Amino acid sequence: MTAAALRGALGFLTRIPVGRSEGDWEAFGRAPWTLPVVGYLVGGVVALPILAPLPAPTVALAFPLVVYAVTGITHLDGVADLGDAAVVHGGPDARRAVMRDSALGVGGTVALVAVVLGLATGALGLVAAAGASSAGGPLIVVGVVLAAEVGAKAAMATLVCVGNAAHEGLGAALTEGVGPRAALPVLVLAAPAALLAWPRLLPGVAALLAALATAGLIGRWARSRLGGVSGDVLGATNELARVAALHAGVIAWTLS
Repeated sequence: MTAAALRGALGFLTRIPVGRSEGDWEAFGRAPWTLPVVGYLVGGVVALPILAPLPAPTVALAFPLVVYAVTGITHLDGVADLGDAAVVHGGPDARRAVMRDSALGVGGTVALVAVVLGLATGALGLVAAAGASSAGGPLIVVGVVLAAEVGAKAAMATLVCVGNAAHEGLGAALTEGVGPRAALPVLVLAAPAALLAWPRLLPGVAALLAALATAGLIGRWARSRLGGVSGDVLGATNELARVAALHAGVIAWTLS
């Protein structure tokens, strides 16, 4: 069961061609703790371009490309839909109707640009901080990226555990099988990521806390504006939490 759940999480969170069977998906749907576990793997891979001996602007270009080469762009669709819904006047029904529309509006376009730009500038910030660091720069870079990726997955998993679905769909499929108690193993498994930026402690802690805070803000907004959690909300949480975590880690590293 554990192996099936992990395969399902890999299939959901990455482009690795595993976890596509019905059994794997069902096992994954009952195991939100698998999301931060896969986050450790994804974070280790996407940190590689920041460690490469390349000019900083090239790293800024390469980092988001590698992120989406590994994870796919499915969750970006949630960013676009939430961006469009955020600028709509009206109640939850009107906002959900906009999210179902396949056309990309101005709100969604701005949201997508902000996320990709956030990843690129986060990578630039890490390169700059590593260059100014007297020792341990590469290890801290990897630690911050890992904390951001694990934090993003833990943020999404936490919403799965504590959120209520706005309507039938992916959100309902993931939230109905678990409850708030399932958030505890998610947080326990994510917590070590805060220590991976050693010998600096603050950057990893800041990154993980920023990701979880993003989940809280998006969850509150989704309840009041959309009526609950949906697949788009979960996908946007992953993307926005990653960006917030990276920048929080960079700021904490620079100031510490």
